[in-house]
Amino acid sequence: MGPYATSYVLIGALMLFGAMVGVAPLVISAWLRPRKPSPLKNQTFECGLESKGDSWVQFKVQYYIYALVFVIFDLETIFLLPWAATFHQLGLFAFLEMIVFLVVLVGGLVWAWRKGVLEWK
Repeated sequence: MGPYATSYVLIGALMLFGAMVGVAPLVISAWLRPRKPSPLKNQTFECGLESKGDSWVQFKVQYYIYALVFVIFDLETIFLLPWAATFHQLGLFAFLEMIVFLVVLVGGLVWAWRKGVLEWK
């Protein structure tokens, strides 16, 4: 076996191990779980109360977009923390890169604001 074949064997073993890590907990939990079905357990459950009405309720897409914009800006804030912690050790180039990053971020915020995504109706 040549060096390339050995690399492919290692990649295949890694993929097999990754698949096992994902599938093994599902198989083990299905094997170990208690099996005691009952009509009471199969009922829909809502915060300790019996459900009222249909469970298929449509939500406005705007709520999801609002949440998505929040998550995006929240994740972008995480990129600011390491930069701020090492600000004195970084040079002018890193400062200019962060200015470009913030301009793009504020541009996205202005775009979302003008599109009306941030309007809570």
